[in-house]
Amino acid sequence: MALYELQITGMSCDHCAESISGALNMLAGVEARVSFDDAMAIVHADGNTSEARIVNTIEQSGFGVLKSEDADDCCEPKNPGNPQVLVIGSGSAAFACAIRAAEEGASVTLVESGTIGGCCVNVGCVPSKIMIRAAQLAQHQRSNPFEGVGDHSPEISRPLLVMQQTQRVEELRVAKYEDILKANDNINLIRGWARFTTDHVVSVTTEDGSVTEIQADRILIATGSTPFVPPIDGIESVPYWTSTEALFDETLPEHLVVIGSSVIALELAQAFRRLGSQVTILARRTLLTREDPLLGQGVQEVFESEGIRVLTRTHATAVRYLKNQFQLDLETPEGEQTINCDRLLIASGRVATTDQLGLENTRIITDDSGAVLVDSQCRTSVEHVYAAGDCSTMPQFVYVAAAAGTRAGINMTGGEARLDLATMPAVIFTDPQVATVGLTEAAAEAEGFEVETRVLTLDNLPRSLANFETSGFVKLVADANNGELLGAQILAAEAGEMIQTAALAIKHRMTVETLGSQLFPYLTMVEGLKLCAQTFARDVSQLSCCAG
Repeated sequence: MALYELQITGMSCDHCAESISGALNMLAGVEARVSFDDAMAIVHADGNTSEARIVNTIEQSGFGVLKSEDADDCCEPKNPGNPQVLVIGSGSAAFACAIRAAEEGASVTLVESGTIGGCCVNVGCVPSKIMIRAAQLAQHQRSNPFEGVGDHSPEISRPLLVMQQTQRVEELRVAKYEDILKANDNINLIRGWARFTTDHVVSVTTEDGSVTEIQADRILIATGSTPFVPPIDGIESVPYWTSTEALFDETLPEHLVVIGSSVIALELAQAFRRLGSQVTILARRTLLTREDPLLGQGVQEVFESEGIRVLTRTHATAVRYLKNQFQLDLETPEGEQTINCDRLLIASGRVATTDQLGLENTRIITDDSGAVLVDSQCRTSVEHVYAAGDCSTMPQFVYVAAAAGTRAGINMTGGEARLDLATMPAVIFTDPQVATVGLTEAAAEAEGFEVETRVLTLDNLPRSLANFETSGFVKLVADANNGELLGAQILAAEAGEMIQTAALAIKHRMTVETLGSQLFPYLTMVEGLKLCAQTFARDVSQLSCCAG
């Protein structure tokens, strides 16, 4: 999708704006808003509609488009030597932007109504990975593949685990966020709630109730996301968990029901099972529906082998809470059923936190979920307003948020940085891990490629055999015409450590032949990429160990 902000000439009234808007919205794949007062057209267009066609449509309606060389450079800061930058939020995107803008000479004001640091360090990536690692070690004690190492039941103290987890979270928040604020004189923190009153003015209500109006040269929206709660009858009156409560509650459920089938749901479901809870997953369709089907199937097989009950094509229609027990009514392929549990985790995704920002007072365009529409330079539909992180239409990963924030900081101070997501790797920290980059087989075919794929099961990977852990696979997707690597999907114990090699191969347009001829260290998991690449031309089961 693309955003165009065009200055219109020749309009004399609101009816002119309505005429232009009507003409533009007749174009397939185009959504447009035209303002007579601002003499501007804000156009959101898919990739099939060019800027030239949009301009031509305006001109055919009897109006003109002011070319950039004829107009004042409205994208330059009012104070080029010392631009004033306002950042709403204090998470990864916000801090990356604030730091870079300050390095470029800007005076930065950071507005935060909650805990400094945002989701990742406080209630997301950091605490979840600590919990997942603890659960993995508990599982290794309970069951390991080596005959000479005895299994035993682990001793688990959930309060001690939470205490250690909380301490590390606080250490990182101080080191990576609070201390950075103290050390940077060009970044000023205001604790309060920000709300746009116009495109240019943000009203901040501070903790003492006072209100300050801020007008900056550049504004970044980086307010993150919140858990999405599906419409289940009775859900608003029961004490369900989101991921935040699940990560920090000191009790271990006897039976945890998880509603969701993607990243957060799967990571926490397996962690709680390994810490000793009975776990049931309710998946509206299948696990990891948006990924290659082999990944969801593989994860489900592993989960069921560990005693996790996975109910696919199932959703809850109603919930009640009586005598410390949840009772859920379900619709399943077999008909209506009821399930009971003592804890209920809602992990069905996250939505942008933008509903309290007053965006209705601006020309900022959002999608149906409330996420702010941005281009590859993190620009919104308003020339001086940027957005980054989970509140935008970018993928909800912390490293994407940080990269976007940095690029926004560069662009706010006169740069032209873009964020390329074509080779964005993604990892789900189940065990085995799920890692992906590039196109799936279905996505490549949808884009018109003639594809060729190979799947290497891990019983063909020497390191997996040595570890006695052969659950999983490596799948590569290639262009059948030239052998160029298009995508990789991995289910393996260390898939997250493997995927960047595939990302670099795709980035540099390597063929599977070239990838398969590279030197890979032996014994490593990443050698699975080489072996899978070699299967495009030969039977790797007939090769000796580490044969090149």
